[in-house]
Amino acid sequence: MTDIVRPTAPPDGMLILFARRFADHRLALASLVVLLALALLAAAAPAAEWLLGVSANSVNLTIRFAPPSLAHPFGTDELGRDLLVRLLYGGRISLAVGIAAALASAVIGTIIGLLAGYYGGKLDALLMRLTDGVIALPLLPLLIVLAAVDLTKIGLPAELARDPDVSLYRMVVIIALVSWTTVARLVRGATLSVREREFVLAAAACGAGPLRIMAVHILPNVVSPIIVATTLSVGNVILLESVLSFLGLGIQPPIASWGNMLTGAQELIWSAPQLVFWPGALIFATVIAFNFLGDGMQDALDPRAITR
Repeated sequence: MTDIVRPTAPPDGMLILFARRFADHRLALASLVVLLALALLAAAAPAAEWLLGVSANSVNLTIRFAPPSLAHPFGTDELGRDLLVRLLYGGRISLAVGIAAALASAVIGTIIGLLAGYYGGKLDALLMRLTDGVIALPLLPLLIVLAAVDLTKIGLPAELARDPDVSLYRMVVIIALVSWTTVARLVRGATLSVREREFVLAAAACGAGPLRIMAVHILPNVVSPIIVATTLSVGNVILLESVLSFLGLGIQPPIASWGNMLTGAQELIWSAPQLVFWPGALIFATVIAFNFLGDGMQDALDPRAITR
């Protein structure tokens, strides 16, 4: 009886090749350094709060719009709160929403793409028409409507609906529900190609069920486009969260995010431009960095790239 040839795990040389290709993409490498620095600074927000002896949410109207100093390196905002500490805490929220929503979108899109690509037929047609319908929806107006829904009208207790943390979770859920379409279409296309490979047919002949085939044999071979699409989507998610927070429909005070910090400063752009500059610059840098990082990973994972 002929032995069945099973797909082997990628050799260490593939990881070395990926690292070498990624290192050749200077903008992607610099973007990774910037993102790691931002993440470390955001993680260090409580330490900065302790070192400066301030509180991110404590109001002190006697030091409104204070200039930069040793006590307040970036100055204070319109309520006398330390701007640096609030930027660090805002980074924790904006990065958390961006990464969590992007990962949730990737999970939803991967499941739908795998099911559509593996089973094909009517299920494929149904899921792809659903995907096309979501893509056709006007994204920003839809997000505004969903974010403005009164949670008490859908059965959530009033006390819980007023909890500031709920706005964070709602933002992740809302963005994830409309951002999975790109991953779904990429995974479907890759699955259609992989499902006809010899090792998938051999696994089916050995009696492996559809779930095992999709999870063990197909998914590892379509993970590259998932990683790239997820990385690219993080920047878009952060931008969407910032837009909704700027409109007053996203993360609600006293929780700080870069978007709602812009909201509080929009009427002070001429009298206190630093309150607009810093959160806007951080949003811009983060979105651009994630886009360059996604481009670098796409080039590094491209099997058609010339081997160096």
